[in-house]
Amino acid sequence: MGKIYNMTILVSGGGTNMQAVIDACESGKLPRIKIVRVISSKSDAYAISRAKNYGIPTSVITKKDYLNNEEHEAALIEVLNKAQTDIVLLAGYMSVLGEEVIRHYKDRIVNIHPSLIPKYCGKGFYGMHVHTAVIAAGESESGATVHYVDEGVDTGNIILQRKVDVLQTYTPEQLAARVLETEHKIIVEAMATVVADIDKQEEV
Repeated sequence: MGKIYNMTILVSGGGTNMQAVIDACESGKLPRIKIVRVISSKSDAYAISRAKNYGIPTSVITKKDYLNNEEHEAALIEVLNKAQTDIVLLAGYMSVLGEEVIRHYKDRIVNIHPSLIPKYCGKGFYGMHVHTAVIAAGESESGATVHYVDEGVDTGNIILQRKVDVLQTYTPEQLAARVLETEHKIIVEAMATVVADIDKQEEV
């Protein structure tokens, strides 16, 4: 079957994309991924409860608990290392990763974004802001993108994208729900590609 890769998931909210990955691991759709830790940037994130339901260890690392970004970043790296993390998945994580974390896990950090990158991405485009902008612009389609994380914001190499139609009657909330359904599907599909990519890295 090949090497099993340890994955840590970073979250900030409800964790429905995380749940989709947990379900895929449980059902055998992602047999080579083991979720070893969930890290939340918020102590009240429902994603923590989801993780605990499956016996997945959790940590809360919030920026306000540290004097500066460097200390926050060091704390994050420490937890990732202790969990022997091979892959980092950002699943609704609302904090920007520092350069040291990105260097430490180069080509091993994956994010899902609720638009068709390069449209409606980058600074300021997150959550409902994305869907509001898409509708305001009169777009006929939107979608979701899974991509690798680099030092920029939503600028890393794209792993997988999928489109959804934007109906003229959609509210931002309706579009968000439609895109989220797509996110749940492509995040699982993309992780299989990530495993294959890391296999190639390991062979070098």
